[in-house]
Amino acid sequence: MRWNASSLVSGMQSLLGGLSSHESNRSQLAIDDIRQAMLESMGEPAAEAYPVVQLRITYANDLQDLWYLRGDVMAAIAAVHGEAIARHKLNLISELFRGLLPRGLVSRPSPLGE
Repeated sequence: MRWNASSLVSGMQSLLGGLSSHESNRSQLAIDDIRQAMLESMGEPAAEAYPVVQLRITYANDLQDLWYLRGDVMAAIAAVHGEAIARHKLNLISELFRGLLPRGLVSRPSPLGE
């Protein structure tokens, strides 16, 4: 009998009352959109200067992985394009996570502001 990862995961999700296929598809689309936005925001110069960050984005498993990579993305963009541009791009990326993460992971407004 052959097992593949997706059938094993879907079987476990159904046993544990996991995500419905609609929620799972929505989540995967969000991951793909955020991943693409992060890669595009880095641009070619930052991706060439920081290939490890690019690889970590490309192979991130879930939304939480991408959320925690925001700092690395900001550092890569800031090193190539400056902090102001990096902050602007990161704010746009952070908006893509709205409503997708547990409340504890969502960034809070800073009293220092812009």
